[in-house]
Amino acid sequence: MYLKSIEMQGFKSFANKIVLDFHTGITGIVGPNGSGKSNVSDAVRWVLGEQSAKQLRSENMQDVIFSGTENRRPLGYAYVSITLDNSDHVLPVDFQEVTVSRRVYRSGESEYLINGAPCRLREVNELFYDTGIGKEGYSIIGQGQIERILSGKPEERRELFDEAVGIVKYKKRKAASEKRLEHERENLVRVNDILSELEGRVGPLEKQSETAKRYLTLKENLKKLDVNMYLMEMDRIEKETDSVSTNANNVQKDLSDSNEELNQIRKNYAELEEKLSHIDERIEKIHQEETETSDKKNQLENQITLLEEQIHSAENSDESLNDRKKNLLTEHEEKLVQKEETEAELKTLSESLSRVRERLTEADVAYKELSLAIKECNETIEKDHQKIVALLNEKAEIQSELQKFTTIREQTNIRKAEIVQKLLSRKTEDAKADEELQAAQEKYLSLDDSYKKYQEDSDKYKASLGEARDRKKVTEERYQKAKNASHVLLTKKETLQNLLERYEGYGNSIRRVMDQKKDHPGIIGVVSDLIHVEKRYETAIETALGGNIQNIVTEDETTAKAMIDFLKRSHAGRATFLPLTSVHPKENQVPEHVLDEKGVLGLASDLVDTDDRYRDIMKYLLGRVVVMETLDSALAFAKKTHYQNHVVTLEGEYLRPGGSLTGGAFKNSNNLLGRNRELEQLEEDLSKNEGELQEKLDAISQEIQELQNQFEENRKSLEETALKRNTAMIALSHAKENVNQAKTRYDELNAESTKIEEELKKIDEEQTRVQARVFASDDTEKELQEEIHKLQEVLLTKTKEETAASQSVSGIQLEEANASQKVSFMQENLNRIVLELQKNEESYASLEEESLSTRTSAEQKKSLIEKLKTEIASLKKQYDSLEEERRNSILK
Repeated sequence: MYLKSIEMQGFKSFANKIVLDFHTGITGIVGPNGSGKSNVSDAVRWVLGEQSAKQLRSENMQDVIFSGTENRRPLGYAYVSITLDNSDHVLPVDFQEVTVSRRVYRSGESEYLINGAPCRLREVNELFYDTGIGKEGYSIIGQGQIERILSGKPEERRELFDEAVGIVKYKKRKAASEKRLEHERENLVRVNDILSELEGRVGPLEKQSETAKRYLTLKENLKKLDVNMYLMEMDRIEKETDSVSTNANNVQKDLSDSNEELNQIRKNYAELEEKLSHIDERIEKIHQEETETSDKKNQLENQITLLEEQIHSAENSDESLNDRKKNLLTEHEEKLVQKEETEAELKTLSESLSRVRERLTEADVAYKELSLAIKECNETIEKDHQKIVALLNEKAEIQSELQKFTTIREQTNIRKAEIVQKLLSRKTEDAKADEELQAAQEKYLSLDDSYKKYQEDSDKYKASLGEARDRKKVTEERYQKAKNASHVLLTKKETLQNLLERYEGYGNSIRRVMDQKKDHPGIIGVVSDLIHVEKRYETAIETALGGNIQNIVTEDETTAKAMIDFLKRSHAGRATFLPLTSVHPKENQVPEHVLDEKGVLGLASDLVDTDDRYRDIMKYLLGRVVVMETLDSALAFAKKTHYQNHVVTLEGEYLRPGGSLTGGAFKNSNNLLGRNRELEQLEEDLSKNEGELQEKLDAISQEIQELQNQFEENRKSLEETALKRNTAMIALSHAKENVNQAKTRYDELNAESTKIEEELKKIDEEQTRVQARVFASDDTEKELQEEIHKLQEVLLTKTKEETAASQSVSGIQLEEANASQKVSFMQENLNRIVLELQKNEESYASLEEESLSTRTSAEQKKSLIEKLKTEIASLKKQYDSLEEERRNSILK
């Protein structure tokens, strides 16, 4: 196992995405201080799970995110991933490469990934146990960590030793187990406390139980005594009944006589009652009219009172409006005076500001003229300095040329002596070079034939290896995708299993009943668990079932009754039960000829797959529901059958008998029917292709290994032959070179001897010319030095003048800023006063309109009061007339 690459983006100073690849051997990262070398080790420590911001040289974990620069905005997250080669399977996972990643956002959210799959920090830590890798492992030694290890406590050093010997994993597991045991001990202590508390209640509860038993005994005795008392009372009442019957006969006779007399009296009373009824009706009518007249009069009087109060309020409001208008006029005059004063002061300040700006312009022009003169002087001095430097460089070059000419003369004389000696020994070496050339040429030709043969074999092996590796890479990618897909499917399968086991999506009462299934074998399950539906019909069947999909099927009525009692006792809600012994399909099923209509897919009960013992339940729930393909065909079918059937469509629209129609966007996140089908599909997908891909991958790996062995053997032979061939080729090249040199060297030596004589003559001429240039450069340098001295004196004078001018400009600029600020302040005051004057004028006009409206309203209300008083007088006369008529009726 070794580190292959590190990828960083947004971590500390690594704003852009950067990938560092590591190969075999040692890789070093070098750079100046502050270039971010330590950030690389911090990134590795961070991705391996470091939780201490201090260890990462930060205040908090958000500080590791790139915080931005002047030219670049800060990033919203930091991401680091490391890739490890796991071909030796040191890490306990079935992957050739393992990539561990970590990402943190500015919001504080963080996540870990292993080969792209989300995981927990504990899984990352457990992955690197006993490997020496980890945020506390000995494979990462940060700044100052050596000193901390040496000077630290023995317990701290022991962690490194435990990591090295490979027992950290077991110690961590031991610590976790001990923690769980301690938690269980605490639970036992709590249980014992509860038991001791309950034991203290046993005695009082026994006494209460005895009292309750005694109460039940006494209650039973009281019941018997009550029955005896009731029987005695019945005997007494029967005797009294006989006596009363005798008296009742006598009374009956007297009653018949009294009834005849009573009938005559009633006849007379009815005649008087009729006369009195007519009189009462008239009096009641008069009284009702009086009440209506009185109510109307009171209403008009209340209205007059309200109008008078409104007139009084309007008069008070008018006085208040007049006071406010006077105040506004006074304030308006004051603002006009302030406006005139402010305009005068603003004019004065503006004239002062203009004078200051004129002075500033003059001073600025003088300052710029001095600065320009100083700049020109500096440029001239700089040019003269450059000329002097150029002269000095030229003199150095001339001296170098003189020295070069002297050295060349000495070397030329030495070469001349050597050429004479070589001419004498050249002839003896020619014969020996020819013999060596012949032997080297024969050896090279032999080795070259062997090399070409091995080269052809190597190309063949390399092509075969390339093809096999390409096939392996494709198979590995497919295998990896299958593994990743398996991981996702496994997670989804576990989620679905949890949903099915916990009955997620069902009502609370349903879940509570299903929790009792182990204790009550008569509970079979909910309807959705007992049926299987094709995916095409899931929406239609679930729509047809509606709330019935959560009904609970039981063996008999006894189990259903027990569960209803349980729901009542626990206050867990309501549920519907379908006992197999009592639920039977209804007789008015859909006629068979209806199922032949266009667009009909069948009865809903026939489209579900279930056990034969539950078939009656399905017919009871779905036997009257027709499944149609589309809404249009369903509407046509319903119309043709006179809206007598339940109809559902594949998209979930529901037509009920009578013509009601339900439809729209079908939202069902629970998918109760599709869970079992989806779980079976997931189990089938989990086992698909993975075994075949593994076998194919093993076969390709074996083929590659055999080709690799053959390629290595051929490569070794090729390298040995190539080494010998190269050695022979070098020897042949040397031999040819020696022969050619031997043939041409003599002529070259003669020509070189003549050339040397000519060079010596040219060297003497160049030395004389260069010496004259040295004298001319000395004169020019002296003239430039004198000119620079004069310019420096002028520059000093101009600089002093420039400093004085700069101070003058600064003073005038300060004065101009103060004056400008005062003008701005006065202008703001003037604008404010003008705005206030406008607001006063608008307020005064508004008050005028409001005052006029108030007066007009008061006049209208006074006129209305006069009319109401006239109407009240009329009503009073009417009331007196009715009162006189009522008195006359009573006297009659």
